[in-house]
Amino acid sequence: MVPRTSIHLASYAAAAESGKLSSIFVSPTLNNNNSLDKFLKNDCKSGKIHIKDALNHFNNMLHVHPPSPTSSFNLLLGALAKIKHYNDVISLYNKMVAVSHSTDFITLNILLNSFCSLKQSGFGFGVLGGMIKRGYSPNVVTITSLIKGIFVEDKINEGVRLFKKMVELGYRPHIKTWGTLINGLCRSGNAERALVLHREMSKGNVLFGVPFRPNLVTYSMIIDGLCKEGLVGKAVKVFLEMREKRISPDVVVYGCLVHGLSDAGKWEEAKAFFNEMVDQGIRPNVVTFNVLINALCKEGKIEEASKLLDLMVQRGEKPDSFTYNTLMDGFCLVGKVDNARQLFVSMEAKGEERDVISYNILINGYCKCGRTVEGWRLYKEMLQKDYKPTVITFNTLLTALFQRGKVGDGRELFDEMQRCGMTPDSSTFNILLDGFCKNNCLTEAMELLQLLERTGHKLTIEIFNCVIDGLCKGGKLEDATKLFESLSPKGLVPTVVTYSIMIHGFCKNGQLEKANNLFLEMEKKGCLPNVVTFNTLMQGFCDNNDAPQVVDLLQKMAEKHISPDLSTISLVVELLSKDDKYHEYLNLIPTFSTWPDKE
Repeated sequence: MVPRTSIHLASYAAAAESGKLSSIFVSPTLNNNNSLDKFLKNDCKSGKIHIKDALNHFNNMLHVHPPSPTSSFNLLLGALAKIKHYNDVISLYNKMVAVSHSTDFITLNILLNSFCSLKQSGFGFGVLGGMIKRGYSPNVVTITSLIKGIFVEDKINEGVRLFKKMVELGYRPHIKTWGTLINGLCRSGNAERALVLHREMSKGNVLFGVPFRPNLVTYSMIIDGLCKEGLVGKAVKVFLEMREKRISPDVVVYGCLVHGLSDAGKWEEAKAFFNEMVDQGIRPNVVTFNVLINALCKEGKIEEASKLLDLMVQRGEKPDSFTYNTLMDGFCLVGKVDNARQLFVSMEAKGEERDVISYNILINGYCKCGRTVEGWRLYKEMLQKDYKPTVITFNTLLTALFQRGKVGDGRELFDEMQRCGMTPDSSTFNILLDGFCKNNCLTEAMELLQLLERTGHKLTIEIFNCVIDGLCKGGKLEDATKLFESLSPKGLVPTVVTYSIMIHGFCKNGQLEKANNLFLEMEKKGCLPNVVTFNTLMQGFCDNNDAPQVVDLLQKMAEKHISPDLSTISLVVELLSKDDKYHEYLNLIPTFSTWPDKE
């Protein structure tokens, strides 16, 4: 195959210009013309081809004598393009040019489409130039391929401009062109822009001088695009408009709405559309069921999700691993790990292949409810059955081990993770640092942090928050302060969590002035305190019997419209109960628009 990196735009324009045949090979005769005829007329036209067969037939066709006609090559190249073997199309085209085999307008259109599908519209325009030089007039298929290629490269404005230019030059877009334009806009996150175009089309107007009316395909694209951008209200309106025009929605349209509404948390509306689809006699597919089951599990409606699985089976739709994994995760989320285990076991009995995700979900379920031993046992089962653990597997187990104080086991598992060739991610290092800090292994935490800095790891503010918190709680306030002061030079911006941690550290150490100064500094630097920050500082003043400061902070909370929580109420009660003399501050406590329930 010709190396793709050696392909240049000019060479394709030149190659497209040369259409003369000058065979320089003594071509062998095909052994089986019937086999080739069957391949071209049946397999290629149906799209059911194997790449190995295609390459064998191509080589035979290229060297046969007399030469195979260009139309035969076009059938083969077109079939390869249909199954998205675009690189092979380009490579085989190069071979035709290398032996000076003739190519025609159809060949060049297939080549152009292949480049555009590979996000190489520049080469596509080079082929277009070669077409024109050879005297071919590009047709609507040519321009549609170019528009598609431009959209695939996210050059939205260029794609729309080419469409308008196409119309100005007298080309009449066909249904595929309109679909390419709408699809390109929707897939690039411009569904509202596509909707404006759709509105014009829906009115039956002559858009850009070309009359066209939207059909089921264009409606599907618009609805899908709007749902993916969270514009489900507009998607529903388009759906209703579609029905008014007596265009019957299919399973794809209903599936898009069910998915979009579920993601938006509008479960009741999603269920209504699902029921409507069933009432209309449209059979939900596995994707639609999965979307609905996933939505139910997220809402904690695990019983309804289980019933939906039963309905799925009753209707003859085979659940896949995603279905089972989703339901298992749902059981784990509501603490029903044993139910998840039963489902896990049933997968094998029902002939459904369990995957690493299945194991990860159940291991996480066991670890979250404190049954780490069973999670560890499942991990060992994974290894025995040749399932390769992922970073998620190790992160889940590391979290559980550190939470149980098993630092040594955590170290060993981390070493095992590296022996397995698994690269730790930022979450892994967060877990290690958090585990070391919470288990008072502060020296180890600092050594790991310094190692990560030296080796060029991109450290987030969350990682530093974790270590600063550990140092503060471990009584190493001076080290925590140095680390806090190093954040800005590192290009990191402290968050409200960072400030709250440091304020808490100063308060616990009796350094209220430093705590208050840091509180004032954070506001000056544009970091607004939250209720936790206020509560932390108020607790410090309350411990120091400084009622005026507590009241002052309460008033600042009210001014900033920060609602108090139960901790705030507890602080106020603690303040007033300390001594009768503090009752005089009762009238100074501001009135908040909302106080939390004490229940």
